[in-house]
Amino acid sequence: MSTISIQAPLTASHTAAARRSVPTRLRLTVRGRRLLATLAAAPVIAGIAVSLLAGGSAIASGQSAPLAFETVTVLPGDTLWSIAAEAAPGSDPREVIDDIRRLNNLPSGMIQAGASIAIPTAYSETAPAE
Repeated sequence: MSTISIQAPLTASHTAAARRSVPTRLRLTVRGRRLLATLAAAPVIAGIAVSLLAGGSAIASGQSAPLAFETVTVLPGDTLWSIAAEAAPGSDPREVIDDIRRLNNLPSGMIQAGASIAIPTAYSETAPAE
């Protein structure tokens, strides 16, 4: 046995319904554009607000005494070790070098002749008079 399937022919009402089911484009109103712009700008505005509020905390968190220092001119052949040993003969030169590097913001132990190096007065006062 065989079966025959018959399909109904397309009529004008079926094609009109098919055309109507085509999705429409999204249209934003002025209010929708404003809302979208506000939502896009909110993280930027929040970041700026946080940076402005947090920026003031780095000013001064505690009281500290001003650091007094004496300036020494580096001579040819001088090293931080020799300067530290001369400035504080009774102290460990490694501690003195560390303090001198922090005070002068030196990234390494390299110094050049003719440069002015600041030495904390705590060390320079204990140095013997020349």
